Amino acid sequence: MEKKIIITIDGWSSCGKSTLAKQLARELGYLYIDSGAMYRAITLYFLRNHIDWTHPEAVTDALHHIKLEFLSNHKSGHCEMYLNGENVEYLIRDLVVAEKVSDVAAIKEVREFAVHQQQQMGSGKGIVMDGRDIGTVVFPHAELKIFMTADKEIRVKRRYQELYEKNPNVTMEEVRSNLEMRDYIDSHREVSPLRKAEDALELDNSHLTIREQLDIALRWTRERL
Repeated sequence: MEKKIIITIDGWSSCGKSTLAKQLARELGYLYIDSGAMYRAITLYFLRNHIDWTHPEAVTDALHHIKLEFLSNHKSGHCEMYLNGENVEYLIRDLVVAEKVSDVAAIKEVREFAVHQQQQMGSGKGIVMDGRDIGTVVFPHAELKIFMTADKEIRVKRRYQELYEKNPNVTMEEVRSNLEMRDYIDSHREVSPLRKAEDALELDNSHLTIREQLDIALRWTRERL
């Protein structure tokens, strides 16, 4: 039986982590887990139910009512995020959620809740998981850790194009300020800040095509296998 490994992909907002992770998982026949979708789904629940996330008791109580699952969409071939039985894959990509997700993801109780679930999902190996702290906190002993980065202005343009398709009223300035805010919160929070693991391989995709970055990641994977 072929050896299976855990591959973690961490990095800054909008540098293409999920694109690479999905492709890599498909090529290897691995399960792809979008950790960011979990934090976005929790944020959506908090917003919908008017949870005051500045109060730890309110957060802890709310988390007891949240069930997160990744279920396969046979049409797209991707796993999609379900919150309490509802497919929220597209709702969680909204700018309203994007503006609050870094605040919610910085909460200690929220991270502990999500990390515990992520570690359970990875217990059988053969997974690709992307996020901010996957190689440093969730799977510190993963066989392959990739840290993705890209020039900030390139990330702003990519994010703008992604959001513009859903909402033509979005402005480049809104996207830039949201990205800068998320970068700051992600890298300065007390619990599991975004940082490159010591044994992670850095992938700067500022000037790479999607195929080129996949080829690099596949080469690194073959070296580990």
